[in-house]
Amino acid sequence: MSQGPRSGLAAVSAALLAMSRHLEVRDVLKTIVASARELLDAQYAALGVPDDHGGFAQFVVDGVSDEQWRAIGPLPRQHGILAAMLREARSERLADVREDPRFEGWPAAHPEMSDFLGLPIRDGDEVIGALFLANKNRETPRGGCGFTEEDEQLLAILAQHAAIALTNARLYERSRELTIAEERSRLAHELHDAVSQKLFSLRLTAQAATALVDRDPARAKGELQQVAALAAEAADELRAAVVELRPAALDEDGLVATLRTQIQVLDRAHSARVTFTTRGIRALPAAQEEAMLRVAQEALHNALRHAWADHVHVALDRRGSGAVLRITDDGTGFDPKAVRRAGRHLGLVSMRDRASGVGGRLTVESEPGRGTAIEMEVPGG
Repeated sequence: MSQGPRSGLAAVSAALLAMSRHLEVRDVLKTIVASARELLDAQYAALGVPDDHGGFAQFVVDGVSDEQWRAIGPLPRQHGILAAMLREARSERLADVREDPRFEGWPAAHPEMSDFLGLPIRDGDEVIGALFLANKNRETPRGGCGFTEEDEQLLAILAQHAAIALTNARLYERSRELTIAEERSRLAHELHDAVSQKLFSLRLTAQAATALVDRDPARAKGELQQVAALAAEAADELRAAVVELRPAALDEDGLVATLRTQIQVLDRAHSARVTFTTRGIRALPAAQEEAMLRVAQEALHNALRHAWADHVHVALDRRGSGAVLRITDDGTGFDPKAVRRAGRHLGLVSMRDRASGVGGRLTVESEPGRGTAIEMEVPGG
């Protein structure tokens, strides 16, 4: 805020927009912490979500390298100033956290911190997190705190919106879990009612054929033919249940219209610009259309949730008798080799499997700071 009301308002607006872009809880936590550190110009920021056992279920930091974080060790417990913030639900602004009587030290690898600003994140009367910053990036007056009362007020505004964003993310994840559970339950009932009955009949018929094979080969042959028929019916029932998982819009509208609709929704829902172009495309085999839709959804998810992209473009064009799908973004990018070594695939394995499963191929071009391009090509029918 020291640069003037206009720049301060723009910074707050950018922070709030960044929080609203994410739905997954972990992404929301990371965005809140990064926004707070940038907004208040601090060296370190952290956010802890308490569990019910005196510790933290989640603890996210910004300003600390991955190597430092691993060296620090286990997540902190709720003690000292953190415990006071959670218990008393009030802010703390300290000239030197190390001189506070509640300070209980930190691990050897922990960075040195002095001036401190902490604030609980509340949803109504419930404290759902603790947000705090350390080491203001400015010259601190002797014996005073680098964080000002204005900083505290600004952080309070951010914490209020952080509570909304975090609550919404939790509701979204819970809704998604319920949807998945309901779908699994529905499929389980359908498989039990349809397929299991066929399999039960198939088993009884096979047992009858076994009993007849020596004394009445002709009847045994008839029973075995019935076994084959029942097995075919069971396979059809199973296939029908699985086909229902195919997005309905694909059958009704086709790939182009389905992609266009979904991209329009994403463009309205996110601050990033999401665009779509298509040229010369024609209907593809159903399996290829579904695979291309799923790859597009995964790539869009990565670009919007993890890459901090300002612009994402999806192009679907004809190539020979087939088609090529290309999703490009101007986000943070990554090193594909490093991602594989770290065991974090960003859905790349799933996308490659979908492409190869329909006779297509997937290529990924990316490097840190230079965005990402994912291309999937299918041969058509």
